[in-house]
Amino acid sequence: MASIQEIQEEIVSEFSMFDDWMQRYEYMIDLGKSLPLIDESLKTEDRIIKGCQSKVWVNAALESDKIAFTADSDAIITKGIIAILIRAWSGQKPADIIAANTNFIDEIGLKEHLSLTRANGLVSMIKQLKMYAIAYQTQVN
Repeated sequence: MASIQEIQEEIVSEFSMFDDWMQRYEYMIDLGKSLPLIDESLKTEDRIIKGCQSKVWVNAALESDKIAFTADSDAIITKGIIAILIRAWSGQKPADIIAANTNFIDEIGLKEHLSLTRANGLVSMIKQLKMYAIAYQTQVN
C-alpha cells in the first residue's frame, strides 16, 4: 500500500492535468462516484459530519491496525471532496493519519475554489477523520 504522502502526490498530479476548475469539479464528481459507499444501515445521525451544509456520513472501522473509511453525501461536490480525503487516508494506520498534513488540498487549489460553507465543511471532514484516527490509535497502543 502506498503511503499517505505518495497518495497525496498522486492526487496533486491528477488535478494538475486539468486546465480549469470546471474540469477539476467534473473530476471531483467522478471521484465521488467511485467512493467506497457507507452501508445504508450506517447512515445514522451520529455518523453525520457536523459543520457541513450538506449531509456527509462517514464510518470508520479498524481492520488489521489500519482504518477503513466509507462515506456518502447527498451532494455531488461534497461527495467528491470526502472521496479525496478517504482515498488519501483509508487503509492507513491511525498514527499516520494523525500525523498527515493536508497541504495537498492547498496544492490542488481546492479551498480557494470552494464556497465558504463548503470550505468550512472540508475542515470539518478533516477534523472528523482525524478524530476517528485518534480514537483508534488508543486501541492500537
